[in-house]
Amino acid sequence: MGEQGTAGRSATVDLGGPVHYVDFGGPAAGPVLVLVHGLGGSHLNWDLFAPLMRKHARIFAVDLPGFGRSEPGGRNASVAANVAVLHRFLDEVVGEPVVLIGNSMGGMISILETGEHPEKVRGLVLLDPAVPGPRRALDPLVVVMFAVYALPFVGERFMSWRRQRQSALARVREMLQIVGVDPDQVPSEVIDRSVTLLEERQDVAGMDKAFLAAARSLVRTLVDPRRYRTAMASIAVPVLLVHGDRDRLVPVAAARDISRRHPAWRYAEWADVGHVPQLQEPQRLADEVLAWLRDSALAPPRG
Repeated sequence: MGEQGTAGRSATVDLGGPVHYVDFGGPAAGPVLVLVHGLGGSHLNWDLFAPLMRKHARIFAVDLPGFGRSEPGGRNASVAANVAVLHRFLDEVVGEPVVLIGNSMGGMISILETGEHPEKVRGLVLLDPAVPGPRRALDPLVVVMFAVYALPFVGERFMSWRRQRQSALARVREMLQIVGVDPDQVPSEVIDRSVTLLEERQDVAGMDKAFLAAARSLVRTLVDPRRYRTAMASIAVPVLLVHGDRDRLVPVAAARDISRRHPAWRYAEWADVGHVPQLQEPQRLADEVLAWLRDSALAPPRG
């Protein structure tokens, strides 16, 4: 089913199972941007940002298996499995080197893809990526939430209980608040499409299973980040790291540490911004990304 109002073409491709994406179009001569959502996210996370960029770039927003409109089936939804799916998407759908823009878990997946397949990536934009950092800085609510997700059976029962107790609208608003976005400041059509997406999911139990598998895998990667740090250290392409100082899920201290470890990366820290700058400050993000693309010789100069 195509999305109404995303200003892009909705499509599904078989990459070992259905993978849904939105092609926002853009100039053939521009760079290709592939947008990778975070845990619990989807292509809808990019609805405000992608239209601002398509005059300057070709843009694709992908739904990882178990998220958005990519029904999970029997597929694994771990971080490693999603890196493999993203790689197939770049290889079989896009077909040329891209600039990856990843938010949260999508940032982690984009880093690992760049480390494993540098020939596929021309540049990397990380928006509040899930990166290791000082545990003392973690938000207590986030610690409890991920502890529940991590426990076998407990996580599954919690997901089922919350779905039965809360309407789709309540769940959408709650998630926005957790990531630092005031739901009342988000255009109503974005809220409406998010609610519709939750209500139209077919394999609800499979979606819960995929979410928990991804969450548990993400935590394991952060607890033992050796492979992850090796991938970061191997990256030779231009990198832009944007992080909000009000991020409750990934503390800004973690981003500051990564910035110190990788001084060649451009770091932008935004005051009073949470975990999803593409929803909270889409125009500012578009300006930041476009300037970085030009400075990095990844986009044609202005005029």
